[in-house]
Amino acid sequence: MILILFEDKGFALAAKEGIWIMKISHPLGSTAVALALGISGAGSASAQSADILGAISAGRVVAISDGDFVAGTYGSSILAPKEAGYRDMLTVLSIADGRVSKSALPISNSVTAAPEVLALAPDGHTAFVTERLGERPEGGTTVRDLPPGNRLFAVDLSDFADLRLVDTIEIGTHPEALAVSPDGQYIAVVSNTAEASLLQIVEFTGGRFGKISRTDLAGLGITGSAEAPRGGVTATNVHWHPSGRFLAVNINTQDRVAFFEFSDGESGPALQPWGNVVDVGRDPFVGRFTPDGRHYLTSNWGRDFSATTLDGRIPTTPSTMSVIRFADPDAGEARHEHLMAVETGNSAEGMAVSPDGRFVATINMRATAFPPGSPRHQREATVSLLTFDAQTGRLEKAGDHPFEGVLPEGGTFDLTGDHLLATVFEGHPGAGPDAGAGLEIFRVLKGEAPSLERIGRVALPHGVHHVVLSR
Repeated sequence: MILILFEDKGFALAAKEGIWIMKISHPLGSTAVALALGISGAGSASAQSADILGAISAGRVVAISDGDFVAGTYGSSILAPKEAGYRDMLTVLSIADGRVSKSALPISNSVTAAPEVLALAPDGHTAFVTERLGERPEGGTTVRDLPPGNRLFAVDLSDFADLRLVDTIEIGTHPEALAVSPDGQYIAVVSNTAEASLLQIVEFTGGRFGKISRTDLAGLGITGSAEAPRGGVTATNVHWHPSGRFLAVNINTQDRVAFFEFSDGESGPALQPWGNVVDVGRDPFVGRFTPDGRHYLTSNWGRDFSATTLDGRIPTTPSTMSVIRFADPDAGEARHEHLMAVETGNSAEGMAVSPDGRFVATINMRATAFPPGSPRHQREATVSLLTFDAQTGRLEKAGDHPFEGVLPEGGTFDLTGDHLLATVFEGHPGAGPDAGAGLEIFRVLKGEAPSLERIGRVALPHGVHHVVLSR
């Protein structure tokens, strides 16, 4: 068995640094690609899926799937067999009058990034996707065959029966995460190239990408002295403050979060450090501002980046979540404060915050990354539900909720916070139709002792790793 570790996501993800292959672009337009790959457009989802999704508060659910990887790829570096027919796919589920319809479009993406490679415009009519690794070339069989990704895509969702790739722009290689500004006019993307960790701001107006500004985080004071690419600096998450005035960036290899002030003048977008850089828990992979903008939460996975084996890298102790009190934007001196940290679940990757800010969830892979037969293998992942007090900044764990599935990563609450959706990358061998790749749906019970009640699973294409929704 071959084990090659990524320096950032890092639990056995085959080569990243030192492997640089020329990007290949698909010669066909989006419509041609859809036809060539046999995407039929709109259709009805299963009756079970309709029953499940009919209960949630959303008009549109959008998910992204990686067809190149299987769970075993993390240990073997061998891609999914071509005969399996898996594809990189954007899937849209439309919910109207109790009826659920499904449409899909091939879009290059990679599970080797954080879940935040998919986001929606505020009006829900455009989906943005980025690719950390590019499309598999003809004859490619291993992770080494995948070129570095460097594209940001915009997909028009307004005509459900005709999803269209409307624009593409090249960004820094190995993009790790993206976020859409509250007004929908800018897309922030973090990339980790061989030379620099970049924070890029891409204009988006009239349904098209415009100018792009690239800022090396080193120029904003985020540097490192480690004997590693970029001095050991790796950015894995970017998120806009609800005001649109600030951005947060997680530097997971240095266990800290940096904040920047954004402005757009005559010379274009500009960024400058805002307040202190905050030390948090180990490996803060993803993060979110709370809806009121008063706090920033990070999910700290806890991996050991010095380890050279899968067993050594994946922690045996629970992940944590840190609470940062964000400085008052109107105060004279910006000083952010780390308030507390609480344990969540083992190997928490994705996280979600309810629209009212009362509930937080982490999606915990636990040891489902280990193959059957490994002494650490587990069939069940979990979702941790936590409660949050916006006044005090206090975060408390309410409980863990197990479910079967391999490598669950992304998640989201619905528009009312009454339901939680969590992605499941693939099912265990021999799992039934209700235990394969898809969306695990929970009802949020909001009593004195909040908990989650499992409703069921909506089947989706193999490799689903993030989900977002809109009205």
